[in-house]
Amino acid sequence: MSHTPSTVVTRWLPTVRERLGTRLDLLDLAMGTGRHSRAAAAYGFRVFGVDRDLGRVREARTGSLAYARLWVADLEEVTLPRERFDLVICTNYLQRSLWTSLRETVRPGGFVIYETFTVAQRARGTGPRSPDHLLQPGELRRVFSGWEIYHLEEHDTPTAVAQTVARKPAERL
Repeated sequence: MSHTPSTVVTRWLPTVRERLGTRLDLLDLAMGTGRHSRAAAAYGFRVFGVDRDLGRVREARTGSLAYARLWVADLEEVTLPRERFDLVICTNYLQRSLWTSLRETVRPGGFVIYETFTVAQRARGTGPRSPDHLLQPGELRRVFSGWEIYHLEEHDTPTAVAQTVARKPAERL
């Protein structure tokens, strides 16, 4: 497993950081060993991270994440708090039953950076095989319908992934 952050995360973190101002609570979903949390911490984000693997969470709790709020939970059984985070990062993880909760946990004006495999990845012979873990074409656009889309891309090389950077609408007065 790579310890290098995804390029969509490293490319968009500076822009997201600038747009958020002083609101800097980050949730790293299915965080693994914290590669994206570390990148976000370098930009001053207060890191919250969750993964179901205790070993990965323990491995993450070093350096800039030594005092981060990390916890172990099965995302299929947890409810995310409403309007709690300014940025949610999720890569290489897909759980459709989490879509509503993921959208609701972002504060108005907050962002999501999301990237995961698409059904086209099956042809590559690596990665997830189950349709439950592969995005359909255009699925991320539909999931974040009504949000401001800063970036939306689907590609097949070197891996078949879809990625988005989306901003939740700010509350109207």
